[in-house]
Amino acid sequence: MAVTGHGAATVTAWDWRRAYARRLVITDFIVLFWVVFGVQIAWFGVDSSNVSFRGDLGTLAVNYTAISVLLIVSWMAVLGVYGSRGYRVLGTGADEYKLIGDASIRLFGIVAIIAFLGHIDVARGYILIALPLGLAVLAFSRWIWRQWLGVQRLRHTYSARVVLMGSEETAVRIASVLAAQSSAGYLVVGACLPSGAVGSTLAGSTVPVLGDFDDITAALETVGADTVVVTSDEQISALRMRELSWSLEPGRHHLVVAPSLTGVGGPRIHTRPVAGLPLIHVETPRYEGRKQFAKRAFDIVIGGSLIVLLSPLLAIIALCVRSGGAGSVLFRQERIGINGSTFTMLKFRSMVHDAEALLAALQDEQRLEGNAVMFKMAGDPRITRVGRILRRFSLDELPQLFNVFDGSMSLVGPRPPLPGEVEKYETHVHRRFLVKPGITGLWQISGRSNLSWEDTVRLDLFYVENWSIASDVIILWRTARAVVAREGAY
Repeated sequence: MAVTGHGAATVTAWDWRRAYARRLVITDFIVLFWVVFGVQIAWFGVDSSNVSFRGDLGTLAVNYTAISVLLIVSWMAVLGVYGSRGYRVLGTGADEYKLIGDASIRLFGIVAIIAFLGHIDVARGYILIALPLGLAVLAFSRWIWRQWLGVQRLRHTYSARVVLMGSEETAVRIASVLAAQSSAGYLVVGACLPSGAVGSTLAGSTVPVLGDFDDITAALETVGADTVVVTSDEQISALRMRELSWSLEPGRHHLVVAPSLTGVGGPRIHTRPVAGLPLIHVETPRYEGRKQFAKRAFDIVIGGSLIVLLSPLLAIIALCVRSGGAGSVLFRQERIGINGSTFTMLKFRSMVHDAEALLAALQDEQRLEGNAVMFKMAGDPRITRVGRILRRFSLDELPQLFNVFDGSMSLVGPRPPLPGEVEKYETHVHRRFLVKPGITGLWQISGRSNLSWEDTVRLDLFYVENWSIASDVIILWRTARAVVAREGAY
């Protein structure tokens, strides 16, 4: 994304935001037009333009075509008012979908109130079908656009161009995090450090150092950046921060402060300005009460339903495992669960019957792959032919649904470790045991056995600190995609 001057920088910074928002407006309108009029035709028939409703106003008679047009216009308006097309919520996170849901539900709430107070007899089926169908198709449309936006950001377009300002240590850390999450839309193009070693680069990257803190305004112009991200440094005083905000051009430049908080999910963070101080409140994670009850109810309902729906598949897999060689159909193994308690985890047997006895020999041969604590090996010779197919699609883990139903596991949570692995844990890693282990989790959807031990721990602890029912639903959805992709499955 070449930038040659002040005017070009303005175009680069703002054109993609406005263009992307315009595209969302167009596709939102197409979706709502198709859904609302589709429901109208499906409910009333092709000749639905002649169908009308009456209220208590006596002479009032409005056909459903006019109502559909009004509903579409109102829906489009509330999506805009609620900021569902704002660039701050696009590309990553669940806020975009939450805003769509909030706007749509409130709109239909207003429609219901008006119909009730005005004694207007609107067909209930027309409303009850249009709302969930419209929400579903809108969310799918935005998801498609999100995939497209992710591809563009991998190509270093459709992103905020960022100059980092802070100590070298914190700048390197923030640069690596933003580089790993390109879908967030922050492209680091330079850094201003206390040393101001112009011509050098941040350690371990190609990000150029553009000067010291006094050079930040010139640095923005040099690389055509539109965003300053302040990491942290004792030299950045309150006065300097205030002067920095004054020096940025309103509407063209943005100031972002990256605090030293890590591993904290968005719902736990709240900003409260007090006497000019932007105080950041971080809620302490809770593992009891209403949230715990909701998670258990979710596990019972979804886990029980999956057991019923997948029972034919479970029977077929059991027959295949039985015909694949000696040994029992189910493999039972002691694992560590919530609060460090032990439980017996179930899996379909995917290895030869004496696999545990052969493990020590494989470890002695130093043929370990994966990470230093968990033993994961691509091409493990202990796996049977049937087992390779089961592992490729994670079918060997389906019996864990019974662990979920009996309460020893959850659908989503940290990976259940072996007792021998727990003996190697550092103290902070034991926080994984504050929640139940899961069949799937952030570990499974983020690379599985290809992850290092440090990344595995980081993902598990992030889940423990920030779990919610909404995040569980998202992880389950992404698990289906990860299973199909088969990345890291061995």
